[in-house]
Parts: sequence; C-alpha cells; structure tokens
Amino acid sequence: MSKTVPPLAGVIGWPIKHSKSPALHGHWLKRYGLAGEYRPIALSPDEFESGLRKLAKRGFKGVNITIPHKESVLTFADSITDCAALIGAANTIYFHTDGSIGADNTDGYGFIQNLRQNASQWDPKSGPALVIGAGGAARAIIWALLDEGAPTVRLANRTRIRAENLANHFGAKVEVVEWNEVSEAMSDTATIVNTTSLGMEGQPELRVHFDAAPLGALVTDVVYTPLTTSFLEQAQARGLETVDGLGMLLHQAVPGFERWFGQKPEVDDELRQAVLNA
Repeated sequence: MSKTVPPLAGVIGWPIKHSKSPALHGHWLKRYGLAGEYRPIALSPDEFESGLRKLAKRGFKGVNITIPHKESVLTFADSITDCAALIGAANTIYFHTDGSIGADNTDGYGFIQNLRQNASQWDPKSGPALVIGAGGAARAIIWALLDEGAPTVRLANRTRIRAENLANHFGAKVEVVEWNEVSEAMSDTATIVNTTSLGMEGQPELRVHFDAAPLGALVTDVVYTPLTTSFLEQAQARGLETVDGLGMLLHQAVPGFERWFGQKPEVDDELRQAVLNA
C-alpha cells in the first residue's frame, strides 16, 4: 500500500525573505488541520525556469510567483489563463499530473474581493476609476476594474510612456492623464487606487490632494506597510471611504490554496493579525 504524500506548495521570488505568503498559507494549514507544507523558495532569474520544472517533478502541487518572475513565467508556461494573458503576468502556478505548468493571475481577483469584503456599498460601475502607477499591480487592477464594469479607467504614471503603453494594451477604455493632474483627475470618480510603492515604509509619500474627489468615491492603496498610508490618511481627512492593501494579498492567495490543499480558506481578522505579526 503506497503512502500518501502531503501536498507541497510554496512561493518563488528573488529575494524571498520579505514574503508574507509562508505565514499566510501556514496559518490556513494549521487552522484547517491540513497535512501539507508551503515553503519560501529563492530562485534567481537565471535558474527560475529550470528550478520551477524541478519542483513539478518533485511532487509540488504549485507555487506562487513574486518579483521578478511574474512576467517571465508566461514565456514558457504550457498553459495560460485568459486572465493572465490579458494582464501579461502570472502570480499562481499549478503543476498538472503530467508535469506541465499552468499559469494564472489572481491579483485582480484579490483586489476586487478585498473591496467587496471591506466596502460593501462600492459599485465599480458608478463612475470612472483612477489608477496611479503603471507597473505589474496596475495591470492586474486595470483588468479587474474593467472586468467589473468600470466605464473608464484614468491612468497616471510619473513616466508617461509607461502609462501610454499600458493604455494601448487595454484599449479605448483606458485614458492617460498627466502625472501633475492626478488630483484633478479624481473628479466624478467611483474608485481611486494607488498601485505605486510611494508611501511604503522607506519610500517618499505620494503627494496628492482629494478636493476634487466626490464624497462617494472609494480610495484604496496596494501598499500595506504601513497599513494606513499617508495616501489613505489624506483621503480619510476628506471624508472618503478607504480600504487598506493587506486584504488584496490575503484574497489573492485563496484560489491557489484551495487548488493545492483542497480547502477553500476564509479571509478574516484572525488571518490579518497572523500575517501582520509575521
């Protein structure tokens, strides 16, 4: 009689020490009393593809992917979801029984679920969205907002050409606004999102004002260290509803955990505290 091997999963990045994912998945494994292990795995860009394929052969169910591998994995994955293809990046990898690699992106899902959980009255269809920044997080968030019915997305980035390239990728519903006109571009918006690292511990603040934002707008930040950034503090001072970025991290992990370990996990305050304390 063959012995059942507990499921293995993990997170790959370079570096990887900063990742909160092991604490996140470890909390769920313990909560649900599941056999299995979730490991941090450091792989440089040069060894990424070969290392990933070795994990498939070693019995891993899959892995999360973080910086700097989210885009490069699409160049050799055997199957790619429509979502990951449209975003142009993947953060969740599934290894099939034949050893092939399936790539998905759950960042957009995590973004939307965070807002649904913490701002129940939020309606993305009720007005334009303003997205600040044009990096990988912005790609996933723009896709998610358009998928949820946002009529248009206004996009601002310090380097305008990056914003223009991203707008061209998504089409006519994404319009570029000048970096020095971000505050004015908040007019009549339903959703305002900072996807840059500005405001993170050790980084300069994102300097904007919210005078033009309608009082019904929802403001969120992908940064979660600190949990309440100066960007969110400024929005709160204007009387706007805000949602911090930690929930996006927590919710994006749900689909992978369910697939790898066979249990759909819950995102709640206990999980938040476990990850914050890690």
